[in-house]
Amino acid sequence: MLEKRISILKEKLLKMANIAEEMVNGSMKALVEKDEELARKVKFESEPIVNNLEIEIDEYAVETLALFQPKARDLRTVVMILKMNNDLERVGDLATNIAEFAMELIPQPDVKPYIDLPRMSHIAVEMLDDAITAFISQDAKLGRDVCRRDDIVDNLNEQIIRELLTFMIQDPKTIGRSLLIIRISENLERVADLATNIGEDVVYIVESEIIKHRQKK
Repeated sequence: MLEKRISILKEKLLKMANIAEEMVNGSMKALVEKDEELARKVKFESEPIVNNLEIEIDEYAVETLALFQPKARDLRTVVMILKMNNDLERVGDLATNIAEFAMELIPQPDVKPYIDLPRMSHIAVEMLDDAITAFISQDAKLGRDVCRRDDIVDNLNEQIIRELLTFMIQDPKTIGRSLLIIRISENLERVADLATNIGEDVVYIVESEIIKHRQKK
């Protein structure tokens, strides 16, 4: 019975992760293609679904802990599902932030072509997808690989900020738009951080090893 409940929790978490990934992809697509309707869909349709799923998973996981008092790996799995659930809800919040910034940018001229942001988004979403795959398949090696990729996104974020600072210095009229783009970049960087958290959680579940602080610079 406990095994069945953990399986159900995994299914719910996978559903939530898929929606969160779609939200990030959708918000970035809305920005690049200047699709305000898509940005509004992320904010007003997808975010409430993620919020409701978070509550549903929390309640089911806590009930599982109370009823079955799992031990060892099962306990680590249920506790980490609670943590991942919170991380995925935050991914949904970040995607919503990006959608809101996109709605502000869409009516305005582009500061520059969107090249690095979509690349950054692609890597961050791929990290999140692999982190969830690592969890479902209990693959600690893949979890560690996700953690290593966080540096790539961090470097892209720094590169985007440096470039936009140059634009703002050269043309103060771009300051407002550039700051919005920087905030989008920072939100994508946070998505990668949350994917890294899940990768670290997978390593803990499978190997009972905490690697979080070893990953930090």
